[in-house]
Amino acid sequence: MPDVRIASPQGRWILLTTVLGSSMALLDSTVVNIALPRIGRDLDADLAALQWTVNAYMVTLAGLILLGGALGDRFGRRKVFVVGVVWFAVASLLCGIAPNAGVLIAARALQGVGGALLTPGSLALIQASFHPDDRGRAVGLWSGFGGIGAAVGPFVGGWLVDGPGWRWVFLLNVPLALLCVPVALRHVPESGGGTARSSEAESGGQRVHGRFDVLGAVLGALALALVTYALIEAGGGGAVVAVSAVAGLAAAVAFVVVERRRPDPMMPTDIFASRQFTAVNLVTLCVYAALGGFFFLAALQLQVVVGYSALAAGTALLPTTVLMLLLSARSGELADRIGPRIPLTVGPLLCAAGMLLMLRVGPGASYLADVLPALLVLGLGMVTLVAPLTATVLGSVDVARAGLASGINNAAARAAGLVAVAALPLLAGMGEEAYREPGAFDAAFGKAMAWCAGVLVVGAVVAAAVVRRPPPGCKRPECLRHGGVTAPPLEGEPVRKRLS
Repeated sequence: MPDVRIASPQGRWILLTTVLGSSMALLDSTVVNIALPRIGRDLDADLAALQWTVNAYMVTLAGLILLGGALGDRFGRRKVFVVGVVWFAVASLLCGIAPNAGVLIAARALQGVGGALLTPGSLALIQASFHPDDRGRAVGLWSGFGGIGAAVGPFVGGWLVDGPGWRWVFLLNVPLALLCVPVALRHVPESGGGTARSSEAESGGQRVHGRFDVLGAVLGALALALVTYALIEAGGGGAVVAVSAVAGLAAAVAFVVVERRRPDPMMPTDIFASRQFTAVNLVTLCVYAALGGFFFLAALQLQVVVGYSALAAGTALLPTTVLMLLLSARSGELADRIGPRIPLTVGPLLCAAGMLLMLRVGPGASYLADVLPALLVLGLGMVTLVAPLTATVLGSVDVARAGLASGINNAAARAAGLVAVAALPLLAGMGEEAYREPGAFDAAFGKAMAWCAGVLVVGAVVAAAVVRRPPPGCKRPECLRHGGVTAPPLEGEPVRKRLS
């Protein structure tokens, strides 16, 4: 049984290590959008290149995040976490020195691989290291500090873009890694892999992981990449786009077939036999598609159309994260009392209202009268739905599959976001140079917000029609203080029972 106590020096070092590692990926996901206009100008990149700057990272992260957790269980969680941190830092360095958009996009794809290794590993190390009596508090501190990083990220990113330059948004990860790796190697105990306690023993004799499905991971990432390419390049038409679309769909079908037939797949398809689990993941797809598209386009709208600096744009978007940090735990407690159906119905509708309020944000918009009300309504919607969504995912499957369920839900959210970033400019009629033309971008932004609101309404309808209260005594997520906006909290292993 893990025996590290949170008050011990080793416990504090473990927390520092995991917070530093997860913050690298979390900061990157929140600040890159702010840097996009400056990246486009400096590298003479069109809108498609900016889409790929975001999506190249998301393709590899979403496609490989389940495999990353399995690698930690197979070869050692600390080892894979450290490899992920080093990989992420090297890829960040390549991003920071990229001479053109092509190199930047390739480096971003490599960053996603590192993120897939370190993101599940940071929480898994806490779950595997701390004494059960301290684990909930440790996860709460990890989640809280990560949320603070998410809140500070856009501010720091904007300051870097306006000051030293956008390249420092990526180069900042290098010193973080140089601090994180030695601490991890010296103070964090190894778990999983060849250690004395196996994954089954650490989870009370139940099988938690063991999935090592490289073929499934490759097919999943390939399907996402090909479909994303087809959506981004669809405006130009041509045979290559059509072939990519067909090949992407074929890879998706092959992925499902492989997962159904493999004896130990990374995503067992029978988990979707739970109607509740399937419904909540459909809601997740709708919600995080809209949020992914919103945060990609809103950062551009504030800078290109309203005229904000990068620092002002990053600061302007803070209210959503701050609200989530302050109120997510209370939202989770409310959902425990009334059930998830109402929060998962009302939350998307509030988010949709916030996005429709963004239609008022155009040239000469006032922050207090136009931008802030929209973000407050959006933030309240996110607060209402995120904690109940995670709790319902975990409560809809057997305890032994809670970590798997959370991983699938997290990957689904990231996949939805990257598809939205690829598809929204096409649906809204944005041309390749739209972000250089404030009038054209403003008109397309309004159409995109309407699309996002519509997708959120669909999610609310699904929740109202299908989601029901989980059975009594089901688990609550330990990551209640959630500040991220690109995906729901990721639970590393089955959550211990904690009754309200």
